Amino acid sequence: MPYWCTDCRSYFSIKTGTLLEYTQLPLRKWVFAIYLHLTSLKGVSSMKLHRDIGVSQRTAWHMLQHIRKAFDDSDDDNGPFGGPVEVDETYVGGKRRNMSNAWRKAQTGRGTAGKTAVVGLKDRDTNRVRAEVVATTDTATLEGFVEHHARTGATVYMDEAAAYRGLSDLCYRHESVQHSTGEYVRDTAHTNGRESFWSLLKRGYVGTCHKISPKHLGRYVSEFSGRHNIHSSGTRVQMARLVEGMVGKRLRYHRLVADNSLPSGARS
Repeated sequence: MPYWCTDCRSYFSIKTGTLLEYTQLPLRKWVFAIYLHLTSLKGVSSMKLHRDIGVSQRTAWHMLQHIRKAFDDSDDDNGPFGGPVEVDETYVGGKRRNMSNAWRKAQTGRGTAGKTAVVGLKDRDTNRVRAEVVATTDTATLEGFVEHHARTGATVYMDEAAAYRGLSDLCYRHESVQHSTGEYVRDTAHTNGRESFWSLLKRGYVGTCHKISPKHLGRYVSEFSGRHNIHSSGTRVQMARLVEGMVGKRLRYHRLVADNSLPSGARS
């Protein structure tokens, strides 16, 4: 029920100022959707959700995007990681053999051509992760990501990517492993924890979502990072944290489907 505020002379409810402010769906359906999504290791697809709670597939997809939006910046308030941390990047965009002939002909370069880059960092002490979509994997972008999410002086473990070589100039201690020569672990130097998160992300991509467009990939990456960071909490705590993340955010449908300069074609 909406209430009337005599000071600002407008109606308000528990949905005011949240991602659910303009929803016409009963809150009960939102509770069911949040519960089903959080209690599935890799989430639920819009097709399954629309069958489970009795809404259209488009509505279910819109609801899931709201849930993913709630994970945006969900861990930033905790400040940078103290380390040691593992940093790595991956590429998302489907298998080349599944792309159309026209798309394959348009792509040149190595196997990452036509895919979207995602960089991530994992703190070994807390087991928390941060990840985000990046336009490029150059030195400025990757070192800037580490600076933002890892405390100065932290130990950083990585692969042999040249973009990270300047971290020592930024007062970070760092060690790398040579994946190109088959070296994956050397004493405490490895990125296995980070690789494990990429594996979970890609299993969710293939097994649940099937196709994700670059246009919306950022919300999926935020969701998997947020889910990883709260997975050890009980279901009630996870649901409460997700609802807290809905406060102060908006995601209207027309803005969701509007052009954001990224390709909207889903890649499998």
